[in-house]
Order: sequence, then structure tokens, then C-alpha cells
Amino acid sequence: MGTPARFDSLTHQSSSVRLIIIAWNQGGSPQYFARLFSTMRDEPMLGLGIPSGSALSPAAIAHGRGDTFLLALNQAVAAWGKPIYVRPLAEMNGAWNSYCAFNRDGSSRGPRYSTREFRKAFARIYLIVHGDPAANAKLARLGLPPANGTLTPAPDVQVIWNPQGYGSPNLRGNSAAAYYPGNPYVDVVGDDLYDIRYKAEWAAADALYRAHRSKPFAFPEWGLWGIDDPRFVKAMAHFVRTHRRTALISYFNGRPASVFDIASKPRSRAAYRRLIAPLAG
Repeated sequence: MGTPARFDSLTHQSSSVRLIIIAWNQGGSPQYFARLFSTMRDEPMLGLGIPSGSALSPAAIAHGRGDTFLLALNQAVAAWGKPIYVRPLAEMNGAWNSYCAFNRDGSSRGPRYSTREFRKAFARIYLIVHGDPAANAKLARLGLPPANGTLTPAPDVQVIWNPQGYGSPNLRGNSAAAYYPGNPYVDVVGDDLYDIRYKAEWAAADALYRAHRSKPFAFPEWGLWGIDDPRFVKAMAHFVRTHRRTALISYFNGRPASVFDIASKPRSRAAYRRLIAPLAG
């Protein structure tokens, strides 16, 4: 939601990645995506969400009801022809998202929202966005219908699977692992980490990193929630240096004067300039 040039001027960073999150079916044409990608720096990171109140469920996506949107995205990332991240249905184990399997009180949202259906939906998203030539055979093995259109191979796309380190509600059935679709359907494992009231869940981030030893790791969102805490910035730099598979960290700055805006956090901004900006080399 913010302006990359403004963030770069605040941090002395030359950002290569910009995250924009859109709703399912927003735009929905290769031309729309092409225009959007052109605003997202060298390596776009496109988040896909489902608005609250939408009738689209993980089961519906798994069984092909979202294919028109996914096929347009596949055509667009193939035409882009450069590295690009797609981050579908992030923070899926957070009850604030419509595609979580659980309500805030721990009750189930029913079989159409189960973690089983989410895993199948994510696998379908992965195969179609990648334009996998064997997608239909792989979908059949998952008990799913074929893609509703022609796919174009997109070798430069990386799909990020991005839970929260801890589920909310924090139930065993709502853990990150419950939503994992399997190694063949994930390119990068992500975790969103915020410093809230001077507390960040570093142990959960470390556990997620260690649970997926064959995958690059990312923080597609990290930030300071209304506080100025340079210790958090220092801890992030330490994590990146000591967790060598970390490929991407994306500070969530938001609009000017948002609770995340690093402009209002002088000590953290100084730490960012000193410790984070140099990490890209």
C-alpha cells in the first residue's frame, strides 16, 4: 500500500521486491496482471486473498471454480518471463481469514474449509500457476478435475506457502503443518512476523524454518506494529545471517503514517539502515 521509492529513501535500500495483495478475481486478465507487475519492482510478489463474505471456499478452488482467474495469472507470469513470487492464501491458519478452517472460538467452519481441502486447493493453484505440462495427471492423482483451459509453462515463478508460525486459534488442527500441501507444491516457505507490544514469535519462525529443510525461507511480511523497537530489527538481521536459506524479507511499511510506517520509528529506521539494507549485498 505504500510507495517503494519513499521506503527506499527512508532506509537507503534499493528494494528489488514489492508486495501487493489482491482479491481473488480482481482484474482477472493477463493484461491487468501485466500492468500490475510493471509497478512491482524487479521481482513482484503477488498475494492472493479471498475477501470476507465471499462464497469461494478452499473446496471450490480445489475443484476448479477459481480456474479462470488462475489461468489468466498463469498466462501473465509466463509472459513476464522474469523472477516473480506468487503468494496464495497467506496466513491460512489465522481465523481472520475467510479460508481458515476454524473460527476464532475454535469451532470448525465445515468440510468446505477443512485443512484437507485447503491442501488440495493449494496444490491446484501451484500446478496451474506454474503451467505444469503434467498438471492434469497430477490433479487426477489428487482426485481433482483437470484445469479448465490451456496452461503455459512459467519456469520463473516461485509459489510461497505462508502460514503464521502459530495458529490462531492455537489448536493442533490449526497448526501450520495441517495446511502444508507437500513438498511438490511449494517453492518457498514463508512466515509473517510482527513485533506487537515488544514481542515477536521468533521460536515459531525458527521451528517453521527447521521443519522444511529442503525449501528456501522467507518473511513475506515483517514489521513493527505501532512501536519503535530497534531490537526487533537487530533480531531479524541476526536471523537472516544465521538461517542461510532465508531468501527474502519484505518489510510491511504500509501507507505514510500507518502503524507500520518506519518513518515514525527513528531508532528502528537507523537500525534498518545499518543492519538490514546491507544484507542484499
